Amino acid sequence: MGQYTQEGGITCWHRLCPLAEGIGYAGQLIILYSCMCYIIILAWALFYLIFSFSSQLPWASCDNSWNTVWIICYFSIWKGVKSTGKVCKNSTSFNVLKKESYLLVVYFTATFPYVMLLVLLIRGLTLPGALQGVVFYLYPEPARLSDPQVWLEAGAQILFSYSVSVGTLTVLASYNKYNNNCYRDSLWLCLLNSCTSFVAGFAVFSVLGFMAQEQGVPIAQVAESGPGLAFIAYPQAVAMMPFPQFWAVCFFIMIILLGLDTQFILVEVIMTSVMDLFPMILRRAGRRESFLLLLCLTCILGQFIMVTEGGMYVFQLFDYYACNGACVLFLSVFESLAMGWIFGAERMFDIIEDMTKSRPNYMLMLCWKYLTPLVTLTNDVEVPK
Repeated sequence: MGQYTQEGGITCWHRLCPLAEGIGYAGQLIILYSCMCYIIILAWALFYLIFSFSSQLPWASCDNSWNTVWIICYFSIWKGVKSTGKVCKNSTSFNVLKKESYLLVVYFTATFPYVMLLVLLIRGLTLPGALQGVVFYLYPEPARLSDPQVWLEAGAQILFSYSVSVGTLTVLASYNKYNNNCYRDSLWLCLLNSCTSFVAGFAVFSVLGFMAQEQGVPIAQVAESGPGLAFIAYPQAVAMMPFPQFWAVCFFIMIILLGLDTQFILVEVIMTSVMDLFPMILRRAGRRESFLLLLCLTCILGQFIMVTEGGMYVFQLFDYYACNGACVLFLSVFESLAMGWIFGAERMFDIIEDMTKSRPNYMLMLCWKYLTPLVTLTNDVEVPK
């Protein structure tokens, strides 16, 4: 959609299916909430990283280091995504929009975490008790398949991990050349994303297995989900290792770089979508930087409540109900129905063939029209509220 229209997350729907333009607005709202939540995670990680250099790992107090993260985010993307061929249309003519950015920052934050992940993986697998953690990670529980909450969590995690339904990939693809093989890119995205998550599981659960053995408790008692895994369980396990400061630094550098890369993209998606919505206003000299500053300040003001003593509860409400879960699944239902039935799956197949010179597998058409809306809608209906 983005590569074909060369438009942002809102205006692409206006071109393809004006009736479903609300999907674009809903996706940008979810991304805005995600920006507010994700930067809090980065602030925690930065706080932990600073104290990882102390002689003892305290993990006990708080500080206002979150504002530093927003400054990094602003100056990393204030010039936009580098593009030499994105065509934008105004009221009189077509203009080539050339954007410059610090792409080296994004390249570094996207690739260096793999180095840290490899280091932590090797260290984790060499710890005593690692096998116990790996077995716990891989051993299935068939009885959980009847729990609709499991399917909701799994579906929402896939949508969030792949950045689909909310318009992130649409915006990024709008900077591609028209003849870019987006079909191939999609397959590589799925493969690399899932393989990375699978390998990361070994790095995490091998360390949790070590922690369980050291404490003499079942691993189920030390394995947590959500923020508790990254900021409670894993740091406690690291503190039990020899040279804990080194491993803590490696872990939190990885968390920060992964989070920064995601944060850059989330903010850039909002910027691009709004700029494509109001091109005559925001594409003037200096307007992008001013709007980005306004966006960052707005998010900071909205985050004050999340850094209070009770802010964790507000954060979890935003994270589960505004950025993830049923709202993303619900959005994917309408997106699939709009593209599969209103715009037409056959038309989309013709567009992909025109761009990539190859026709996609017919299974994708079945997914767009039947499988995806059916599965996601079923999850929304069955999960108890």
